[in-house]
Amino acid sequence: MDAPIRRKKNTRRPARKSAPTPGRRKTPGIFRSRLRPLDAWLLHHLHVLVFSLGQLSRTPFPTLMTAAVIGIALALPSGLYLLLDNARQLSQSWDDTVRISVFLNIDVSDVQAQQLATKLQQRSEIQQVQVISRAKALAEYQQLSGFSKALETLDGNPLPAVLVVQPQLNPELGASQNSQVLLALLQALPEVDIAQFDMRWLKRLLAIMEIIHRSVLVLAALLGLAVLLITGNTIRLSIQNRRQEIEINKLFGATDAFIRRPFLYAGLWYGLFGAVIAWSLVQLAFALLQNPVQKLSVLYQSHYQLSVFSYQDVFLLLATGVVLGLAGAWLAVSRHLQEIQPR
Repeated sequence: MDAPIRRKKNTRRPARKSAPTPGRRKTPGIFRSRLRPLDAWLLHHLHVLVFSLGQLSRTPFPTLMTAAVIGIALALPSGLYLLLDNARQLSQSWDDTVRISVFLNIDVSDVQAQQLATKLQQRSEIQQVQVISRAKALAEYQQLSGFSKALETLDGNPLPAVLVVQPQLNPELGASQNSQVLLALLQALPEVDIAQFDMRWLKRLLAIMEIIHRSVLVLAALLGLAVLLITGNTIRLSIQNRRQEIEINKLFGATDAFIRRPFLYAGLWYGLFGAVIAWSLVQLAFALLQNPVQKLSVLYQSHYQLSVFSYQDVFLLLATGVVLGLAGAWLAVSRHLQEIQPR
């Protein structure tokens, strides 16, 4: 008989499991379940954002007209705000030229006036004191008034010595308030007859500017309400045009948030386009005014230039347009979406 066949033992060793490579571990299921809905949510919002822009691009002329109306409504308060800002900057430069004219008594001599000026110069609230002697004051008056021949007939000099006082600027209070305090102090001196604040007209101008500033705030609030109404009415018409589509979406179980989203992004685009148009209009208006303002400043021996929007102002304008567009769309959708129910 044939010898039995002996099977060889399997001498191979079992393969070792390779160690896991660092950084390539599988994400646990709980994290994958959280990441995927978040990615889908972001992707859906991006899709709706681009889809709403595509819907607006299909009707370019009505979209441009609505954005232009919003832009004009935003440009009016923005331009007035920029004009007020330029006026404030110009008034701050005028603060450096604030002077207080101190007319001394007629019996105060030029030497006593110089001593008083030296005494006042030592005060911390006074930057500079200039002395105009009686003879110099008379010479200037004869040159400027045109009554030189009449003044020559007088026996003496009827004009007193004058001190021109420039207050020390205080950034916290401003030159106008400092001058009012210093004016009362100078008026109380026994050598002083009259102390006159030469820049009272600047105080009146600042008061007028404050009234205009509040008027601009009221106008901005009214025009902001107008932007809300314009955006809301536009979104309402869009909802009515897509009424059947909304009813079908609700039949298939679409939520109000899902249906509301494209209209909200449409309001965002309207507000953003309107803010861009407003910025363009204001920039164009100030570019047209720049040359006449430069010519006027040259006549006053100045080099003042109109300041335009800063980066912060541009961001604030764009953010305001976006917020107003979203708010108007939200109000329109929240009101009219509940009225549409599938039959």
